[in-house]
Amino acid sequence: MMFISKIKKLPMYSLILSFILACSSPTENQAEQSIAPSDAEKLAQFSGRTELATFAGGCFWCVEAPFEDLDGVITVISGYAGGKEKNPTYGEVSSGRTSHRESVQITFDPEVISYSELVDIFWQTYDPTDVGGSFYDRGSQYESAIFYHSAEQKKVAEESKKSLDESGRFEKPIATPIIKYTNFYPAEEYHQDYYKKNPVDYYAYRKGSGRDAFIKKHWPELSEEKYTAPSKKELKEKLTPMQYEVTMEDATEFAFQNEYNGNKEEGIYVCIVSGAPLFSSKDKYESGSGWPSFTKPIDARFLEKPIDKSFGMTRVEVRSKFGNSHVGHVFYDGPAPTGLRYCMNSAAMKFIPKSEMEAAGYGEYLWLVD
Repeated sequence: MMFISKIKKLPMYSLILSFILACSSPTENQAEQSIAPSDAEKLAQFSGRTELATFAGGCFWCVEAPFEDLDGVITVISGYAGGKEKNPTYGEVSSGRTSHRESVQITFDPEVISYSELVDIFWQTYDPTDVGGSFYDRGSQYESAIFYHSAEQKKVAEESKKSLDESGRFEKPIATPIIKYTNFYPAEEYHQDYYKKNPVDYYAYRKGSGRDAFIKKHWPELSEEKYTAPSKKELKEKLTPMQYEVTMEDATEFAFQNEYNGNKEEGIYVCIVSGAPLFSSKDKYESGSGWPSFTKPIDARFLEKPIDKSFGMTRVEVRSKFGNSHVGHVFYDGPAPTGLRYCMNSAAMKFIPKSEMEAAGYGEYLWLVD
């Protein structure tokens, strides 16, 4: 993003990179400020209910990418938000000549993914303690913000911010303000999906700016290498018949006759196949369904939510991404703050009590249980 202003701070490889990535002058490719045709098509084809989430976390390329390809997310648009000037350009915003922040706007299906889940992911995309910008990008145009669209979003964001502040994950207090949404202008087309169009430049920027190092230091690893799924042959030997049928053959265990429906102990529930953390006891509630139910997952990026049309019904299935295994379904009839009910099979999960989480390698998730 604003590399030129930081030349004196950058090592030589980043200095070279700054001229390669100076994205403020691609005049021949610059398009009008409107959403890409692919995003317009997605919105036109979607007939369900939608909501908006708008976040600023420095370089909008780096905030856009983590939300792409999440089930329930329809579009993610890079742009400019919160300022007074109409129809700002990248050159105006990035140079600090406007009161806008580089931002992303997410259109999502609240029946599949909640605003609360999006906020949880947003915190993990940047340094929320940085007051004057974001990594090497300095100035108000790169300051972070959560722009809330409703009173409910404001409440969710404030409670999430308070919880993160009290967790002790950062040495400094959370600086990200929670601001009432006023406007959003899509950025020029060449900025949209930048990580797909220019992957080499994008990942070099993330590394050179220090963003990746910061995220790695403060947040748990999300990778298939860490949470590897055994082969089906190995699972046949390792799992009980019910566990195998549920996870590998999409079966459903009996209501009220499963291990964790009535469990009230503090801890986390992990994928029985891969070990990936899925749910916290803090988000568990008594739904009366007969299966363990949760308002949200630990991290939506651990899950996949395909449409399930079996048995003559249309439902949203919940699968463990790294386990490639069936866990349950999610329904839009849950309590606040998400409105969702993650109805899970006990047989698809393993419960790790709070007292054993550190020894079992899940100490980084203790703050989500407290």
